[in-house]
Amino acid sequence: MSFNIKAILFLIFLLSFQGLFFSPIQAALPCECLEDRILTLTDPPMAGYDILLLQERLAELTYYHGPLNGIYSVELAKAVASFQEENQLEVDGEVGPSTWAALAGETMPAAGDEKRKGPQGEITIEVDTYSRVLTLYVDGKVFKRYPVAIGKPSTKSPVGEWAIISKSKDWGDGFGTRWLGLNVPWGIYGIHGTNKSWSIGRAESQGCIRMYNRDVEELYELVPLKTRVKIIGQRLPVKVNRPLKPGQMGLSVMQLQDNLLKIGIESGYRDARYGETTEAAVRELEAQFQLKLDGIADWNVLYLLDLPG
Repeated sequence: MSFNIKAILFLIFLLSFQGLFFSPIQAALPCECLEDRILTLTDPPMAGYDILLLQERLAELTYYHGPLNGIYSVELAKAVASFQEENQLEVDGEVGPSTWAALAGETMPAAGDEKRKGPQGEITIEVDTYSRVLTLYVDGKVFKRYPVAIGKPSTKSPVGEWAIISKSKDWGDGFGTRWLGLNVPWGIYGIHGTNKSWSIGRAESQGCIRMYNRDVEELYELVPLKTRVKIIGQRLPVKVNRPLKPGQMGLSVMQLQDNLLKIGIESGYRDARYGETTEAAVRELEAQFQLKLDGIADWNVLYLLDLPG
């Protein structure tokens, strides 16, 4: 099955379910992780962040000594060809899956012989974008920690509380060997492997959480569907300039959930979905201030929570 078909089937899967974990999405725009293009000499020259990653990696391996500018130049193509020749690859100056894999092989940790016993209990995941570490918890206790790559500053990883809603193997070269899809309502995000293993520990992705392939393969076997995933990090406040009501989704809803929690009203998971728990939290606020008990975040509720711009 081609990657494009898998992506389409994933969108259909998302749209097929309602409720806490399987809510419909407003616009499932895939993150740019979906693209893993072939890099080659062109006129005008190719440019982009993936080329900058290539330059940095070849510079680390002492093949490239030119500027780190994200442009696929003749000098960079020569460095690629030198690397390919020394690593018994086809020498064509182009960077595709085989060359990326060889570049990754320099830093890929060796897989251990020991197989880890699966955890028993409630499993949750926390991704700390400050330390760039994914922690697997069982019944609230640390089971294992993994290094990860997170979204770069221009394409931040989605801070919030999500759930794993799909598991798949071999989505495509850019995704490594495993994919764990998250129910972020404004795009396709997930936890996956990588063919650029040296990016682990950096802010280098288009928003997804990258892991070493051996680590994501282990995690894939340990976590079931509906596992909760909390992503911790900086998220700029959002001003809400329209009333909100049950069934809506997006950053405005997440800000509503945040501000309810700030005043001590539990609104459930910070998942950007105006579900039953968020509606109940709004009703609690309405009751405290003797407002109409309808569970709708109208202008009265928004002003009480200091949400309007």
